[in-house]
Amino acid sequence: ALGEIHAGLASLMDHRQRGRGSRICIGDNTSRRLQILGFSTAVFGLLAFLNLPATQTAPPVLAAAALASVVLAARSALHFSRTGPRLRQEILSRYRYYTFYAFTRLSLFAFAIALLAGAAGAAVYAQLNVVLGKPWSHTLAFLAALAAIALATGWRLAVKLLDNPGLVVTSTHYRPSRFYVLWRALSPVRLQTLRTIGLAALLLLAGLVTRRLALDNDPGGLVALWSGGLFYLCLVRWAESRPEVAAKTASLPPRKHPNIIMLGSDTLRADILGRGLTPHLDKLARQGTWFSQCYVPCARTAPSLASIFTGQWPTSHGIRDNFVSDDDANRPLNALPGWLGSLGYRSAAISDWCGADLGKLDFGFDLLDVPEDQWNLKYLIRQGPKDLRLFLSLFLHNRAGRLFLPEIYYQGGVPLTEQLGPRARRLAARLGESSEPFLLNVFYSTTHPPFASEWPWYTRYADPAYAGESKFAMARLTDPMDVLRRQGEPREEFDLEQILHLYDGCAAQFDHEVGLMLEQLERSGLADNTILAIYSDHGMEFFEHDTWGQGNSAVGEASPRVPLILRDPRRGGCGRVDQVVRSIDLAPTLAELAGASHPDKVEGTSLVPLLSNPSLDLDLPAYNETGLWLTAMPGQAPEHLRYPDLLELMDVPDLASGTLALKEEYRQVILAAKDRMLRIGPWKLVCQPTRSGHRVLLFDLEKDPACSHDVAAEHPDVVERLWRILQNWLKADGLPTGGDDAIEPQTESAQA
Repeated sequence: ALGEIHAGLASLMDHRQRGRGSRICIGDNTSRRLQILGFSTAVFGLLAFLNLPATQTAPPVLAAAALASVVLAARSALHFSRTGPRLRQEILSRYRYYTFYAFTRLSLFAFAIALLAGAAGAAVYAQLNVVLGKPWSHTLAFLAALAAIALATGWRLAVKLLDNPGLVVTSTHYRPSRFYVLWRALSPVRLQTLRTIGLAALLLLAGLVTRRLALDNDPGGLVALWSGGLFYLCLVRWAESRPEVAAKTASLPPRKHPNIIMLGSDTLRADILGRGLTPHLDKLARQGTWFSQCYVPCARTAPSLASIFTGQWPTSHGIRDNFVSDDDANRPLNALPGWLGSLGYRSAAISDWCGADLGKLDFGFDLLDVPEDQWNLKYLIRQGPKDLRLFLSLFLHNRAGRLFLPEIYYQGGVPLTEQLGPRARRLAARLGESSEPFLLNVFYSTTHPPFASEWPWYTRYADPAYAGESKFAMARLTDPMDVLRRQGEPREEFDLEQILHLYDGCAAQFDHEVGLMLEQLERSGLADNTILAIYSDHGMEFFEHDTWGQGNSAVGEASPRVPLILRDPRRGGCGRVDQVVRSIDLAPTLAELAGASHPDKVEGTSLVPLLSNPSLDLDLPAYNETGLWLTAMPGQAPEHLRYPDLLELMDVPDLASGTLALKEEYRQVILAAKDRMLRIGPWKLVCQPTRSGHRVLLFDLEKDPACSHDVAAEHPDVVERLWRILQNWLKADGLPTGGDDAIEPQTESAQA
């Protein structure tokens, strides 16, 4: 265990290597400090153990820790819950022993945490005995250990409930409103005051004990007292500390090519800019070029990221949904990191829980600091039931958890913005010290459902008097599958106004992180030679067209349209450009700005000409398709093509890998049932497959940006022209187009 701690400290971050297999290490000074801290912690702990009367203190502490962990495990087993999709019993039965292993493993970690807390309580009891001259009592030591476990758990709950309530909401069976009384009593000042009082009391007690032991000439007791205290201090300091970022790089090596930093936030709507929520993004939009009409080809994370980095449509790269099979995941993608690698670029990707696809798909990044695949049954099983998961999260939502229990640290729906930001800025600083140019992609989950931001962002725009269940996060969304499953529920099931306030807070927090990265680039001297790209994988609908979520409807604009901002310090900006562009254009644009070539198979178009001449009309067609429906979508026509529900669709083909995948026999059915959209200029054509052919709707976005009025009957010539172009995507999927007679222009009366 000490060796594993030492290895984790020395490398600072767990990572996997791909592509050319290069490695990015932390600086010598930081590495040395961390190694000294880890070694000192181990020494202090060993000295404390050797100088304690173990036969006297160990039994009550072990008993208290065992009791606490057994009660927690029993409650978790009685109210067992598992993250992820609800699968058929024959699939789950294959993992009976793995479930038992995962449950036992988490219980042992809970026992270890309870043991540390209980030992601290017994130590305080022992010190009181020394000061008061009382005899040792196993019963009182046992009660002191139990009290310390309860006090430590309550303290961590209070801290997390204020700082990161999404962590509590997503890991408990209780309604969020049960915590409101406690939350209203909390504030950063009060918590800091309590922390100061507690530390002062412990120091006062330690001082009194030191005086008594010195008078009694007990050196062993003194060593045990202070080495034990330093052990806990070093352990907590290491677990809770975040990486420091260098103030300024002494001297930057000359570079022939510019650095590139891509900052993305999952589920960021295009219309979030210009509303006063995002001052740093708005400033970047003025300084650089803001493409206000940028579309993704599929509003789901895996296919969208694949298109962003390969410059290809989903019909070409083959990633059509988030449930990527092992075969598709292991297939190398000819992507931007590889194109830039030919020029000597180092490439890195860092993300929190939403960015697992950056590691699952082989984009060719040299360094990956991302979580494991979130759509893996073994990974989901290892997260354990809620009560056990909550207890562990309270203590391990930090560096220790990221090293030893990453499946707990990277829980779906739990914000990690404040932890990811410093790591990303430090990585940018370290990459900047090399003579090689770099590509750094930072992908945040900040704006993803359930919209649980950290303090004070979740309170920034919300009504203080709100008392519903969505005060901290969108209610009843405890994992990514709940996000998908509940998208079939009507608007009346949600406190929409509060949810919109939460989303605004999330967007403001992402903007704040962008501002911190800009400050870091200025301090380190990298700003003048670093291209910045702001992007998202998809937007978000809030019942603009009967449903909420992403990738469910091709009619609305909120889901397929995303913000795209480019700032190249070597050239002037163009401000806002309202011409239609696509996310597949981003990779070839960045490649051209860096002076790299890209493969002929790239279907995106470089936007560099628009950076010089924004009035140039590239006349680009924007294509979008819906994602996988896991429930019946509100507003969907009865004659719409459908496919079976998730229980029938989902399988785990490889027991060893545990990857969740779709059954092969349903893939073509799912492709046939996708809604598809094509936009060219002001016109947007929506194709909905039916049992008898295809129904099409046409919208004039210049006159009707909300896509409220179908004008297909008034413009049959436009319908015919766009339909012929859209047929290319249908043919690429091997779907029958049926000719022009198979389309059914839908009038407003028919739509109603």
